[in-house]
Amino acid sequence: MVSFIVRMEFREEDRERVKEFLRLLTPPSRAESGCITYIPHLLEEGPPAILIYEQYADEAALTFHRSTPHFAQYGTDGLFKLTTSRKLERLEVVA
Repeated sequence: MVSFIVRMEFREEDRERVKEFLRLLTPPSRAESGCITYIPHLLEEGPPAILIYEQYADEAALTFHRSTPHFAQYGTDGLFKLTTSRKLERLEVVA
């Protein structure tokens, strides 16, 4: 299993656009056969940021996710262009 958290910061004036991209990206991402979990969050406190918790069955499922039209449209050409910083943290499942 592949698990990670992506943290992306953005400008406050882009908040509604970020939320809309997440609303469009989430359903088709969750529908992918190798996607186990895809949960986007907005931080309630601190700088404007989102955290996306993602789990995929394996590396092939993650590679597939990153090659989909919805990821290109709403992730690469959407969210990524609004972010001021992006960090991906891989997680190890322990239980």
